[in-house]
Amino acid sequence: PKKVNYINQFKAALAEYKKVLFVNADNVGSAQLAEVRMDLRASNSILLMGKNTLMKTAIKQYKSKNPKTAAIFDIIQGNCGCIFTNGNLKDIKDMVVAKKVQAPAKAGSISPVKVVIESQNTGMEPTKTSFFQALDIPTKITRGTVEIVSDTTLLKVGDKVGNSEAQLLSILGIKPFMYGLKVYSVYDDGSVYDPEVLDLTDDDLLNTFYSATSELAALSLELGLVNEATVPHSLANSFKDLLSVSVETDYTFKQAEKVKEFLKDPSKFVKVEDKKEEVKEEKKEEVEEEEEEESGDMGGGIFGGDGDDDE
Repeated sequence: PKKVNYINQFKAALAEYKKVLFVNADNVGSAQLAEVRMDLRASNSILLMGKNTLMKTAIKQYKSKNPKTAAIFDIIQGNCGCIFTNGNLKDIKDMVVAKKVQAPAKAGSISPVKVVIESQNTGMEPTKTSFFQALDIPTKITRGTVEIVSDTTLLKVGDKVGNSEAQLLSILGIKPFMYGLKVYSVYDDGSVYDPEVLDLTDDDLLNTFYSATSELAALSLELGLVNEATVPHSLANSFKDLLSVSVETDYTFKQAEKVKEFLKDPSKFVKVEDKKEEVKEEKKEEVEEEEEEESGDMGGGIFGGDGDDDE
């Protein structure tokens, strides 16, 4: 009955929701999943975890009602969970990914990050020196305790955590890993794509479009093909050709007249610029003269006279 109930619940979710985020739940505890479920309820979304075989059975039974859901079948793999929603996929994804919990390094697990042991006094007895030597961590004895003398890389990304590494990190009270649900695929009403697509902005899409249009135009022009991407370039090149002909002959048209006038007598255009400079200079001189007059009015003797005594 439990299996049947789960299959029915999964089929009901397929019927109610058009969007699904597929998440990997490796190293995620039940308490952490409970918190995620509470947050999802606020956005009218649900998280279903379960055996992959039951999920696929539900899809097989339901796909006759909605053939689009058949695309989900091959996405379900590993320690998979399905977040069903009709809301904004990016908002749901950001909320789920942000829910991470600090965790200790367990022996046998794979390190997802680089782990560095910083230089510090461990407070451990000198008899533990051999423990650090086995891990190639430089130490010295300071006031009867073991001190790590320099920062040391204990684990690299992809390294398997050994018993010694896990024990040392536990003794030092270091929880180096952050675990949470990882979104690895997205289903949106029949379409399946990578979650990175959700992070694209309008500017990213426009830049991609402009870049593709430029490449299309360059390729088409080289091959002599005409399309919407080449029309602006073709018109510009044609105008340049017409302008060249007009400059070299007596033939003219409205857009070419100013260019021909400039080539005929460039001094006309230089004079315009000179006049602008002259006007600027005149205004500057007027301002300086006004300042000098104001200074002159403030001159004279101490009583405001011209400084000469009357006899």
